[in-house]
Amino acid sequence: MRDVISTDQAPKAIGPYSQAIRAAGLIFTSGQVALDPATQQVVAGDVAAQTDRVLKNLAAVLHAAGSGLDKVLRCTVFLKNMADFAAMNDVYGRYFTQTPPARSTVEVSRLPKDVLVEIDVIALA
Repeated sequence: MRDVISTDQAPKAIGPYSQAIRAAGLIFTSGQVALDPATQQVVAGDVAAQTDRVLKNLAAVLHAAGSGLDKVLRCTVFLKNMADFAAMNDVYGRYFTQTPPARSTVEVSRLPKDVLVEIDVIALA
């Protein structure tokens, strides 16, 4: 059994996918980018500002699923430029202060809407 998770507190899906799926006691989120859910526009600013918005979006999706950032097991971070790692990591660390999840961070050539960062997570339901 699997449940589709959807909330208007995070950006709408911009393609044929769900914001998240809950199955087998886990939440699998789609990648979130720095879109303001109220406007569906990319937030202004550098990678720190974008990382902050991405993590707020992920928190909203997890909340809608009955979970939260404190239940995240694994994150994948996609950066447009690995030179932004320290700035992204600083903001990321403010959201995951105790028992941070496992994580991979990779540099990619391009992201949707030409954003600087995208993050997806797997969390406990």
